[in-house]
Amino acid sequence: MDLAYVCEWEKKPKSNHCPSIPLVCAWSCRNLIAFTTDLRNEEEKDLTHMVHIIDTEHPWDVYSVNSGHTEVITCLEWDQSGSRLLSADADGHIKCWSMTDHLANSWENTVGSVVEGDPVVALSWLHNGVKLALHVEKSGASNFGEKFSRVKFSPSLTLFGGKPMEGWIAVTISGLVTVSLLKPNGQVLTATESLCRLRCRVALADVAFTGGGNIVVATSDGSSASPVQFYKVCVGVVNEKCKIDTEILPSLFMRCTTDPARKDKYPAITHLKFLARDMSEQVLLCASNQNNSIVECWSLRKEGLPVNNIFQQISPVVGDKQPMILKWRILSATNDLDRVSAVALPKLPISLTNTDLKVANDTKFFPGLGLALAFHDGSVHIVHRLSLQMMAVFYGSSSQRPVDEPALKRPRTAGPLVHFKAMQLSWTSLALAGVDSHGKLSMLRISPSMGHVLDMNMSLRHLLFLLEYCMVTGYDWWDILLHVQPSMVQNLVEKLHEEYMRQNAALQQVLSTRIVAMKASLCKLSSSTIARVCDYHAKLFLIAISCTLKSLLRPHFLNTPDKSPGDRLTEICSKITDVDIDKVMINLKTEEFVLEMTTLQSLQQLIQWVGDFVLYLLASLPNQGSPVRPGHSFLRDGASLGMFRELMVVIRIWGLLKPSCLPVYTATSDTQDSMSLLFRLLTKLWLCCREENHITEPDDALIDECCLLPSQLLIPNIDWLPINDGIISKLQNKQLVRLQFGKAPGLVGHTVSSQFDAFVRAPGQPKIDHLRRLHLGAYPTEECKSCTRCGCVTMLKSPNKVTAVKQWEQRWIKNCLCGGLWRRMPLSYS
Repeated sequence: MDLAYVCEWEKKPKSNHCPSIPLVCAWSCRNLIAFTTDLRNEEEKDLTHMVHIIDTEHPWDVYSVNSGHTEVITCLEWDQSGSRLLSADADGHIKCWSMTDHLANSWENTVGSVVEGDPVVALSWLHNGVKLALHVEKSGASNFGEKFSRVKFSPSLTLFGGKPMEGWIAVTISGLVTVSLLKPNGQVLTATESLCRLRCRVALADVAFTGGGNIVVATSDGSSASPVQFYKVCVGVVNEKCKIDTEILPSLFMRCTTDPARKDKYPAITHLKFLARDMSEQVLLCASNQNNSIVECWSLRKEGLPVNNIFQQISPVVGDKQPMILKWRILSATNDLDRVSAVALPKLPISLTNTDLKVANDTKFFPGLGLALAFHDGSVHIVHRLSLQMMAVFYGSSSQRPVDEPALKRPRTAGPLVHFKAMQLSWTSLALAGVDSHGKLSMLRISPSMGHVLDMNMSLRHLLFLLEYCMVTGYDWWDILLHVQPSMVQNLVEKLHEEYMRQNAALQQVLSTRIVAMKASLCKLSSSTIARVCDYHAKLFLIAISCTLKSLLRPHFLNTPDKSPGDRLTEICSKITDVDIDKVMINLKTEEFVLEMTTLQSLQQLIQWVGDFVLYLLASLPNQGSPVRPGHSFLRDGASLGMFRELMVVIRIWGLLKPSCLPVYTATSDTQDSMSLLFRLLTKLWLCCREENHITEPDDALIDECCLLPSQLLIPNIDWLPINDGIISKLQNKQLVRLQFGKAPGLVGHTVSSQFDAFVRAPGQPKIDHLRRLHLGAYPTEECKSCTRCGCVTMLKSPNKVTAVKQWEQRWIKNCLCGGLWRRMPLSYS
């Protein structure tokens, strides 16, 4: 493990951020991190309980909000989509936070619930029934269905038709469990019930879910001399009211309390966690004293109940009729450790066929099998989640010492040490975020090899496997990019494409845009592939335009064949290879292309981009030997050229209805039919690469004609995406980057940035809305938003109310075309 970056607060004389007690943080599947601090005002001498949300790519762009909690915040929890956040405090108040206008740096409190005066000790969203298991042993399989399988898992509660019902469950310090359900109409149903008849103090608790739709709650009163209790909670809706039923499950005593040598050594249980939210059969316990801790892993198993011989003679037990009981068995335990300050559990749903330690050791090199333990001396250990064996270690600046030195023999330094008070692993377990006792956020890389020496192919296979997982689930893959070196990029992109092409056509269609976005983010990390970033983002834009324009086509008669007008357009354009655009039009039913005049005019900016890009590609054909030039990969991409060809036909037909919607070209001759000329050259180029396995070189006649294009038409300047101002490209040299919250870094970019400068508008030049293709001026007056991943910029509010434009904007209202989240930009962005 090594530090990637640290981000800390600016020290101000009047007010400062200090860690809250307890400090909590949470990491979403979209790579958003939420954490808490208390804002102390020296003049008023009061504390404001703050919630901070950052995107890992722009950690300095923190969104800090006064939570409105009157007591310290005890829990933070993201939902499964990473777009909503729950916060709970020591006064029993629970608040649900949602994005404002789908912006990652703008949040608002929408709904909530309260158990007045009863501190919340555990909090979780109800399970939505979606669980995708990773099969590590099948990582080399060609089919995604073998690597990642959908696990049969019932939601905690369902609506009519089986749709999961949203809501949350919380456990309070007095032994109450409260459930809040979010109805589709916005109403919140809340019910509260005691976990058992004899209510007792709950100092620690955690929540997990079973495949049958039940909820399991683990509780402890904080004393290792008391049992750790488990309860089954069933939630239902009866007569429009929430109903909760509870049942006691088998309990356990920690092994250290039954060991005569350690009976009174660890009086307090300090950490109680299920190993995963959907793994209620395995639990992690940590008991501590003032200086040391011990960690134990337990598993719940079904065991046969022995039957006395007397009863065997009366009624013999045959086969499966033997009575079974549930019993907790210890899997593993550590030796004496330094005092544990925080625990972070993996989120990857890795499928292990059993819980034997042999299986744990056989797969110990795969990321996601380790959990993190932070200690008061500033160190962090990654240990296997079942065997608790050491996998990796990180020493803070306060402690540099050998791994094998016993904890009891280590000399203790004077004064308090800086250590992590809260930690979270990323969703692929390749990064670790920790907030220390000074409120500073640290981002650590966790090697895919877990500190062991693995060959390059094994490391690449691990990264490829996790990239495929993110592609299938839709999770953000920023933490994987932390480990990609420039020398790996080409290999990863090729292997990712190979695996994608092995999937069936239906799955390829579903993942078509996601893999393009993934390739773009990888190519940004190497100077040799930086120009392809422009191509991949242009391809995402082309796919979105093609889908939108085709969706506007309507059949002339309702009782039409199965194929839509868009499908028939694709079929006819692929069959008819004529270079004359008018001859292709004759084979189409032009009545299906009739649209309102206002709709056609509103699409002119998108149509202009298609026309400009086709002209740019054809003009760059003579320079095809230069892969550094943007657009190079399109010259060999038959599928993309086919899309451009289809769109040119559609645009030609619409131009007959409303000539003003046609793309505008600056020609040297008034009689020049620019659309026909470009379509003829585009078709010839498309014929050279229409079959992926039989790509031929364009003939000299085509190249000569393309050489003449600059003398016939004015070649437009293509507005490529702005360079992303994120942190990922600045972390490749493995040097620690120090940042400050609220202050953009003035860092010298990676060498990749200088290679990209040729495609970027310089500061002070006119800006452009990359998705609406509208010019914003040198100093835009409209509020804009930018993508957290690709840097794409667009206006926050739509200037057009036409239905077709709204349909276009709906494609990227929640996320950018590359899948990245939006963040609000200042008016004076450059």
